[in-house]
Amino acid sequence: MAGTHTVLLTLLPIVLILIVLAGVENAAVKGVKDSKAQAGASKEVFMPASDASNFFKHRGRRSPRTYEEYYAEQRVKMAANERRREHLEEQNNEYENYLEEERDEQYERTREKNEQWREFHYDGQYPRYPHHRQYV
Repeated sequence: MAGTHTVLLTLLPIVLILIVLAGVENAAVKGVKDSKAQAGASKEVFMPASDASNFFKHRGRRSPRTYEEYYAEQRVKMAANERRREHLEEQNNEYENYLEEERDEQYERTREKNEQWREFHYDGQYPRYPHHRQYV
């Protein structure tokens, strides 16, 4: 019995919505008699049937493109390639700057570490570097 109540309560709003929507007219352009009242608004939004049928007509796949179409397509491709090239060049420059900074820092750390090692291991009796010794 509880299942029947649940089904009826679920179907009741659906039936009410369908009844309300049945009385609503569709959103198509109304006839000539109603268009006089909203002539200004409908002219801005809707177009004549002849223009509407031509609006979605496109050039067939096998028909040749006009020079203007070809040229416009080439300009779009060239602009995209230019943007891509500039972006890659910018990325390359940023990476090169990063590498240069990293190498400089690594060089500085290595130099400091070697200098500290020499100072720690130098006993004062011999010259610091063996290649500075004078051979007899």
